[in-house]
Amino acid sequence: MTNIIIAAGVALIFVMVGTPVWIRIVQRLGYGQMIRDEGPEAHLNKRGTPTMGGTVFIVGSLVGYAAAHLFTGTEPTISGVLVLFLMTGLGLVGFVDDYIKVFKQRSLGLRSGAKMIGIILVGVVFAVGSLNFPNGYDITPADPHLSFLRDFGPSIGPYLFVVWALLLIAAMSNGVNLTDGLDGLAAGPAGMVLAAYVIIGNWQLRNSCTDFALAPNCYSVRDPLDLAVVAAAVLGGVFGFLWWNAPPAKIFMGDTGSLALGGVLVGLAILTRTQFLLAILCGLIVMITLSVIIQVGGFKMTKKRVFKMAPLQHHFELSGWAETTIVVRFWLMSALFVAIGIGLFYLEWMPKK
Repeated sequence: MTNIIIAAGVALIFVMVGTPVWIRIVQRLGYGQMIRDEGPEAHLNKRGTPTMGGTVFIVGSLVGYAAAHLFTGTEPTISGVLVLFLMTGLGLVGFVDDYIKVFKQRSLGLRSGAKMIGIILVGVVFAVGSLNFPNGYDITPADPHLSFLRDFGPSIGPYLFVVWALLLIAAMSNGVNLTDGLDGLAAGPAGMVLAAYVIIGNWQLRNSCTDFALAPNCYSVRDPLDLAVVAAAVLGGVFGFLWWNAPPAKIFMGDTGSLALGGVLVGLAILTRTQFLLAILCGLIVMITLSVIIQVGGFKMTKKRVFKMAPLQHHFELSGWAETTIVVRFWLMSALFVAIGIGLFYLEWMPKK
């Protein structure tokens, strides 16, 4: 528990203090956010707001994680390193995308093909690495199975598992990117899901098959405590960033932050063996992603728009809702999804009459 508190606290303080410094650096360099002309008109006054704020909470998370192990004298685990690698690697892809936007002063950065290549390269390294490095109990960080509350069904094999992991990574990183359309809208729900993974990691540690092999519901997770430390470090960083990103935002996370957050959420889901549970915990992100799919698919089939604008938050903007109203109500929806997800996670431990 000590290293969880240290990781979250150090990351929080680092990002709270470091974000204003980053804002001044970005302003001095002229790296302001570009706004798409086809977006809501109300967003045009946000043009020039400092961006690439995800850089600060990525660095803060790494510092918090390192500080936790330094102060407690514990060794980092391969599971923790793999998730942080996925977060940082995708953040780097997003950083290049953001840099092209602000350097060339256009709303489009990396071409979609180039961005996807970057995501695939990082994702493959993570997925392959997660199937290796067994511990003394022959438990690897991940296993070639699908999972909900734990692994289930027959093995899908290492090759299909890598493809499945890439699909999850691409879907979630783009989902967080679509959610990041209003001030604080992505950071708030992401923080709630990260808090859920702190709880999940702790519970899996206390019911690990390595300590309670005869328990009927024990968890075969390689490093549950360190995954909770990773979640706590990123949670502290995101909360510190949210202080400056809350409406009206002083800085945007950019693709740097949204891709990184998508990566860390998927990494935690895969290594805690809760892949399908992630879809419930991230219910708001799933809804917003589906709104884009429905809008595009519906327009192609009927030439009519289902929503006034997609993603979903822009539909409510054009319906007259204030930005803060949308953000707070979406946060409440996200909290409900997280509560349902945690409830389902604990359900199998409920006494059966």
